[in-house]
Amino acid sequence: MGIKISVAGKGGVGKTTLAGTLARLFAKDKKYNVLAIDTDPALNLFSALGISKEEFEKIEAISEQSKLIEERAGKPGGVFKVNPKVSDIPEKFSITGPDGLKLIKIGTIDKAGTGCLCPSNAFIRALLFHLVLNPNDVVVIDMEAGIEHLGRGVAQNVDIMLIVVEPGSRSFQLAKKIQKLGNDLGVKKIYVVANKIGGAEEEKFVKEASSEMGLELLGIMPLDRKLVEADLKGIAPIDYIPDSKPMQAVKEIKSKILNIVAN
Repeated sequence: MGIKISVAGKGGVGKTTLAGTLARLFAKDKKYNVLAIDTDPALNLFSALGISKEEFEKIEAISEQSKLIEERAGKPGGVFKVNPKVSDIPEKFSITGPDGLKLIKIGTIDKAGTGCLCPSNAFIRALLFHLVLNPNDVVVIDMEAGIEHLGRGVAQNVDIMLIVVEPGSRSFQLAKKIQKLGNDLGVKKIYVVANKIGGAEEEKFVKEASSEMGLELLGIMPLDRKLVEADLKGIAPIDYIPDSKPMQAVKEIKSKILNIVAN
């Protein structure tokens, strides 16, 4: 039925870089219909995809469509539909970026607490659940930093969850919490991707930490100053440094994802 990938992690670890690069690599294959979804309030995925800020600002955030959400899902505090109609949303609220991929932005979701079943959350969950319909569809979701969004079930029903970590105990501790919450949501394929790895000692650390904490390491992205340069210039990493070691690492991660899905 296609592939639905969520990318999670604490703020600043590089999850948006990974999400944007993965989406572009799948789109470059031409045989995939790629939809990138930005659920992070920071809304930076457009830059990692190679979409200009001017183009990005032309699309409206799904969470701001209060009338539409009320019409489809119901009113806050009242009776609402748990599975509202969402099939037409990607076409209405997306823009087309490089290599033909599409991008939609969720925006900030109002919530009354962890696990809130308000109409806006029901609407977003339904949207993410019903997106992948065809074998060649790939959805890449840049998740909100941290773990609170997992309590709202936003990452439910994804096929693969990638947790981006950096060399440090706190990053791995959060990754373990994300893994547990993902398992609670029913996500069976959860992996970590180590980013900003500056040498053999840090590589050894992430390998040992992954093993000790029961986290499966899917890939390692070396530290590269040019990734920062790409961000400062607003250029997608895959366009700025396509042959760099971090981009080669993401290509390997993409290949592993296809193997995981195939098996």
